[in-house]
Amino acid sequence: MPPLTDTRIRALKPGEKPTKHGDGGGLLLVVNPSGSKLWRMVYRYGGKQKQLAFGAWPDVSLAQARSHRDAARKLLADDVDPSEKKKQDKIAKADAAANSFEALAEEFLDKNRREGKSEATLKKKRWLISLALKDLQSKPIGEIDAADILVPLRGVEALGNYETARRLRAVISQVFRYGIATARVSNDPTFGLRGAIIAPKVTHRAALTEWDSFARLLKSIWAYTGSIETRTAMKLMALLYPRPGELRQAEWTEFDLDKGTWTIPKERAKMRRVHRKPLPPMAIDILREQQRHTGNLRLVFPSSTSLERPISENTLNQALRRMRFEKHEATSHGFRATASTLLNESGLWNADAIEAELAHVSGNGVRRAYHRGAYWEERIRMAEWWAERIGEVLGGKQDVA
Repeated sequence: MPPLTDTRIRALKPGEKPTKHGDGGGLLLVVNPSGSKLWRMVYRYGGKQKQLAFGAWPDVSLAQARSHRDAARKLLADDVDPSEKKKQDKIAKADAAANSFEALAEEFLDKNRREGKSEATLKKKRWLISLALKDLQSKPIGEIDAADILVPLRGVEALGNYETARRLRAVISQVFRYGIATARVSNDPTFGLRGAIIAPKVTHRAALTEWDSFARLLKSIWAYTGSIETRTAMKLMALLYPRPGELRQAEWTEFDLDKGTWTIPKERAKMRRVHRKPLPPMAIDILREQQRHTGNLRLVFPSSTSLERPISENTLNQALRRMRFEKHEATSHGFRATASTLLNESGLWNADAIEAELAHVSGNGVRRAYHRGAYWEERIRMAEWWAERIGEVLGGKQDVA
């Protein structure tokens, strides 16, 4: 029978039973009653009749089927079973996919999620990893070296995003360290890239760290005529100096105004542990007034566009701009630096008590537990002193509304 041609293949019609049409060298086109035309190759190996599948026509053309047949015949000439080779290649491909940078990055992110990392943290890490996927996506983790990683880092760096490039290197390193821990890779090539990219210029969050300038801000806050939620949040930022996100997303169930405590759940605290803060009388009065407005809601500071969403950090910063404080002068996060500086400079309080109140993490687990317990009474006195000092600055103008 002469070799197959494209014209002849198109003319083949299905019958009641499958029919086989040879092309030589063991290559067959099987025409099924359903009309499908499938490429097969029959051969003998180890004394047994075996068969290979090459796909369906026309997805696999006649020329492609012949190429697959020729490759299989070369393997047979080298005493390699084409079927076993195909199985091994499929397994290797699956292993490579399971151990690709993208696969390990997904596992790493899932581990972070199960460990209780915040959605904001997970979103940021996923975004950073996405910056590397174009260049590292399908590469087996064990085949990626420092030169490969430098490609996406240079791409980010070329846009002038030096801090993003630094963080990208850090999160890629975390993926590799996860790969080491799960026995998929033996080393972290990002270590050799330290110093290879431009170091970002360190800029500290703007904060007013002298009583005179802080007093000007306090008086502006207490005179502010914006929404009740914004006014109250700004006053509490000054009085309690929490992280802005912890205050903006606060829920009424976290506050015990009778006992004068605010318990920030670990899900929202930056260090992923419960943080309890003492509330001075002025803060309690302000919260009781706010309770008249939003006490029937879940959130203390709901957005004007949705009662189920909190006000944004941009809302607080825009309020500062409207008070004529530029972003190089004051930010919502800057209240923490202000309090840290002025409390330390007062010389009245133990530095560890200040750190505990700020919820700064200590490298020692025992020391962290000690911070949370031993300094509670001092933190209560410190919160009251801070509020009284603010009251003195305001000259008795402490309206809670």
